[in-house]
Amino acid sequence: MPKTIRGSITVEGQEIAITNPEKLLWPEQGITKRIYLQKLAALSPYLLRYSRDRLLTVIRYPHGVPGMSFYQKNAPEPLPDYVRTATHDNITYIVLQGLPDLLWLGNMAALEFHPSLHYVGSSLPCEWMIDLDPSLEVEPRIMEAAAVVGEVLQSLGIASVPKTSGATGVQIIVPIRPGVTFDGLRRIGHFVGRYVTEKRPDLFTLERLKKNRGDNIYFDYLQHYGGKTLAAPYTPRARPLATVSTPLLWEEVQHNVSPADFHLLNIENRLSIMGDLIAKVPPQPVEALIPKLP
Repeated sequence: MPKTIRGSITVEGQEIAITNPEKLLWPEQGITKRIYLQKLAALSPYLLRYSRDRLLTVIRYPHGVPGMSFYQKNAPEPLPDYVRTATHDNITYIVLQGLPDLLWLGNMAALEFHPSLHYVGSSLPCEWMIDLDPSLEVEPRIMEAAAVVGEVLQSLGIASVPKTSGATGVQIIVPIRPGVTFDGLRRIGHFVGRYVTEKRPDLFTLERLKKNRGDNIYFDYLQHYGGKTLAAPYTPRARPLATVSTPLLWEEVQHNVSPADFHLLNIENRLSIMGDLIAKVPPQPVEALIPKLP
């Protein structure tokens, strides 16, 4: 059996055990666990902003990509003293607080972070997300679809931020004010979804069953709900190119950028130049739309 290499690092006063730092997690990109932890630390101010104080599901790849993986909702035992948990629907979730627990998860080869869409103890959404889910593994029209949705929201007086899922899809994020409900956002989402599918039936579908979608892109307004998750902004993804779920400028969408353009090896430089594009958009008055819907 290969020898396990062990060590530790101290972060914010907490000692974190590190095992096998030279293990390849993304072989195609040459990204080892050591490199991953460095990149995760660089991403942490952004990733934690959209994952902190939420119920966290992670996807772990003990042998790296493309090895076996598993979703982890229940917190593993034993837990370090600095890791907080919360119980919801009989599941004891990890609740991220800071860099020590993020790196602790990274050491366990948690490569994807999927937080709840609400804070612990709340039933209200933190933001609004529309998920554009391609039916095809390679979908050259995904940015075109995002642009259509962005234009419709803009026509309704709603500013939004597109982000790559880091896989094949795109999410449209709308910052909101406290008090908006998931049900209210579903009503707006259904309205916008019906509009774009009627406007572009060649591009969009509201059909949930993948086998019935044809080649169309699923406008998923239902995934944004209590108890569900979506890939966090700035989470790495367990894809061969080590892509990162990355917020975009609408100009980049117009230029048909590829989700593969944004990955662990270049995300730091992008963030140093652009910062957090989501945080630059103020909360939008979506609550004013709900009473006007048919």
